[in-house]
Amino acid sequence: MAHRNMIEPEPTEDSAPFWAAANEGRFLLRVCADCGVAHWYPRSHCPFCSSRNVEWREASGKGTIYSYTLMRKAKPPYVLTYVTLDEGPKMLVNIVDSDFDAITIGARVHATFGEKTASGRTVPMFTLTTAEDRA
Repeated sequence: MAHRNMIEPEPTEDSAPFWAAANEGRFLLRVCADCGVAHWYPRSHCPFCSSRNVEWREASGKGTIYSYTLMRKAKPPYVLTYVTLDEGPKMLVNIVDSDFDAITIGARVHATFGEKTASGRTVPMFTLTTAEDRA
């Protein structure tokens, strides 16, 4: 598959730890220390209980495809996918290194950290989980 030019993320005060961890190949989520619910996108307060007692926690980087759209006419083609992370939040992601025809709602996916922007920042993507990945 041809390489896609990645848009450079612009970290904010709230998202900077996420991008720093991604550069190290780690996947983080914000979790409320009061109600215990993980949320996406990063923000300074919990969207469920309004607590400001939120913290970054290491996440599995695994999830299930909730919905997707295949952009076949794009050059190169790509897939945008809503994934329900195992920790609960839904996240809009790109699927890479996968057979696009094998993508289905309910398929398992996991984060991968091989995609870089022009400046070298790592952008987490997701790929279909195979039987080998589960072993």
